[in-house]
Amino acid sequence: MSGRLVIGVDIGGTKVAAGLVSAHGEILNQARVSMVAAGDAATGLAAVTTAIRDVLKNALQPQVSAIGVCCPGPLDPKTGVIINPPNLPCWRQFPLADRIAQTFGIPVAVDNDANAAALAETLWGAASGYRHVFYGTIGTGIGTGIVLDAKIYEGATGAAGEGGHMGIDINGPTCPCGKRGCIEVLASGPAIARRARKKLMDGRDSKLWELALGNLEDVTSETVSQAYRSGDVVAGEVIEETLQALAYWLGNIIDLLDPDIVVLGGGVSGMFRDLLDDIRQRLRGACVNPSAPQIPIVLARYGDDAGVAGAAALVRAETAASPVATLTETK
Repeated sequence: MSGRLVIGVDIGGTKVAAGLVSAHGEILNQARVSMVAAGDAATGLAAVTTAIRDVLKNALQPQVSAIGVCCPGPLDPKTGVIINPPNLPCWRQFPLADRIAQTFGIPVAVDNDANAAALAETLWGAASGYRHVFYGTIGTGIGTGIVLDAKIYEGATGAAGEGGHMGIDINGPTCPCGKRGCIEVLASGPAIARRARKKLMDGRDSKLWELALGNLEDVTSETVSQAYRSGDVVAGEVIEETLQALAYWLGNIIDLLDPDIVVLGGGVSGMFRDLLDDIRQRLRGACVNPSAPQIPIVLARYGDDAGVAGAAALVRAETAASPVATLTETK
């Protein structure tokens, strides 16, 4: 198994990151190139193939079994077609998996980033050994993935797992998706910052002013976290409200899925590192599952590398038992 390698490719609106990943989920080397999201389809594809070639240049063993790709949706994980992602306007009904497979001559799988990260955490990370896994990534938005018996739950059309757009307040603020009161618009990084700014606009005194150098627009989830750690009252209120929203949301998730474990990743999740037990205790009254307070809530293993590891996991599950293939590029 030590020689079985795959490539994971993480595509975003501004960059493409690729990495060579071992059978144990170790990222052996990485490459990063710019993504021209507003260009044409061919230019976008060229960024992906360049990142893959750069990884291979630095590899001691340039043999891989497959290439996994995580990409913003909407997309079809069954066909590998990118449908119409807002952050990647260069691709509309674009057969990304087929194009990469044609170029490099090995199998390619594509899925969204939250699903992929959920699988990586199940295979190699914080949820290793668990059968029923719920993963949530909290950052600029909130994405989720569901893994059952080491397989991503995709749903009938591949659109399952959009837990970030589960509404918990019908009278809440409108989410960019068009619904009201989605957890994303209540507990993501920008939501935390907006709540703090509103309190400051109401005339509240807070260390947040000092951290933001007096500029309201520079109040972010990071500054809220810093102020909270210093004992700031306003930041404490924001964190309290966020924990309440997350607990109520997770209570619904637990009632629906009854997972063995909840894994939280993404750039904002670190601010809850010392508050995970608090979230779990708040599940009392937030759901009817009597086992809810005993369900582990943990932080993800993979931080900024979640996309690369997740993309690799998409193909690791299928090719771990396959012989190593030499990657040959088709001209």
